[in-house]
Amino acid sequence: MPGALLALAVGAFGIGLTEFVIAGLLPEISADVGVSIPAAGLLVSAYAISVAVGAPLLTAAGTRVPRKTMLAGLMALFIAGNLISALAPSYGVLMAGRIVAALTHGAFFGIGSVVAASLVAPARRASAVALMFTGLTAANVLGVPLGTALGQQLGWRSTFWAVTAVGVVSLAGIALLVPARPSEASGGLRAELRVFGQVQVWLALAVTALGFGAVFGTVTYVAPIMTRVAGFGSGAVPWLLVLLGAGLFAGNLAGGRAADRRPMPALYTSLAGITLVLGVFAVTAHARVPAALTLLALGVTGFMLVPAVQTRVMEKAADAPALASAANIAAFNLGNAVAAWLGGGAIGAGLGYTAPAWIGALLAGAGLLVAVLAGALDRRARPAVEADVQ
Repeated sequence: MPGALLALAVGAFGIGLTEFVIAGLLPEISADVGVSIPAAGLLVSAYAISVAVGAPLLTAAGTRVPRKTMLAGLMALFIAGNLISALAPSYGVLMAGRIVAALTHGAFFGIGSVVAASLVAPARRASAVALMFTGLTAANVLGVPLGTALGQQLGWRSTFWAVTAVGVVSLAGIALLVPARPSEASGGLRAELRVFGQVQVWLALAVTALGFGAVFGTVTYVAPIMTRVAGFGSGAVPWLLVLLGAGLFAGNLAGGRAADRRPMPALYTSLAGITLVLGVFAVTAHARVPAALTLLALGVTGFMLVPAVQTRVMEKAADAPALASAANIAAFNLGNAVAAWLGGGAIGAGLGYTAPAWIGALLAGAGLLVAVLAGALDRRARPAVEADVQ
């Protein structure tokens, strides 16, 4: 892995860790800052909303800033947010720290994806994006279980100190290893916003929201599914999450290679796989071994989608790839939030803990239809382009 990609992956690891690890520390946080667990849970919701807001805003604000400088500034802000969280004397200050850290999330992944793609030959862009996102998958496989254990043993603040240290390492890596290049010519924010007038950009964002919403809307309820439906003990949940994370890691790398070879077929395959696996999961969730194997398969098919859709957004928004890529991260979080809300509503309505999987299968199927429509528009546009060339 090139040094610059490693620095970006470390940053992705830290960002993924601070997003997901808090779910395992809610009891400790609620007891320490004197709020209920539902109130502590708002620290998760506020993070997701701040990602959706901060992704396009911070990326747009930095359109004329060299990308290395922007990445370093975002990581410095990320460090500040987690430092605030580690030192927070009250719930309100902790919430502020979470919001500050979250504002950098989407912009870092959006700009980082463009930088990662620029470091390699065009034929390997999807693989380079996948390598950067290995940091996010590693956060799920190793970071979240270790960060949760650290917080339970030494106090939840120790986890935020550890995340702050990861941010410092990433900032040093960006400063030393990411090549400095002049800011690319830009017509300004108004010119970059014009890419959102393109149907294909919106179709790509819709695929992201539907596809990832399908996956993480189900993963949100994986603990009750695996304990109350499959019959696992609560002590098995961390190991099941490690199994899911291993699938995410493998799927991300496989998806990068597939998207480099045949981008649209890779997109179709991932979405069809997610649809099928979620439908199967709603059935296999009633037995431990099949449920665990299907959870692994969900991780693989789910993160095969990452490189394909991220590179497609950058391709279709070639005049503003960083801004569109950041918007893609916002779509990712928006899809997750809506799908989790739908799943929770279905469970509350008495449809059972497997209801989120059925809902996810429908969302992924809708995402596949959107992707097929985008592919058809590509094929329709191709003869017109060839005629213009001739």
